[in-house]
Amino acid sequence: MRELLRALKALSDETRLRILNVIMERECCVCEVMQALNISHTRASRNLSQLYDAGLLQRRKQGLWVLYSVNQEDKTGHVLELASDVKKALEQDATAVQDIERLKKAERIGPGCVRKIGKPQCVPAKL
Repeated sequence: MRELLRALKALSDETRLRILNVIMERECCVCEVMQALNISHTRASRNLSQLYDAGLLQRRKQGLWVLYSVNQEDKTGHVLELASDVKKALEQDATAVQDIERLKKAERIGPGCVRKIGKPQCVPAKL
């Protein structure tokens, strides 16, 4: 029950619901999430981390990018069911529909992306 409670708490935020909805469409890096939701790098990273920590997302490294997807390896069985319910609940939500449309145009820019004058832009990653 502890895992379910943690997942439900993570989903009690609009931004995290929107992120999960976008990630149900396809695997995304932080840059793609920030472009799809039109949010800052900090906000995208923080909320992705919370969803990951709650067991809703898994991540993998591919070159420069850390890619997030729905946790397919969830042993409790709650994650896929919750993610599917979120997706279904947001099908007619105008904001969620716009997020998906922006995701279609989102690009993988690389680590260190920040928002500058409305456009994602890369800065060198700190080592």
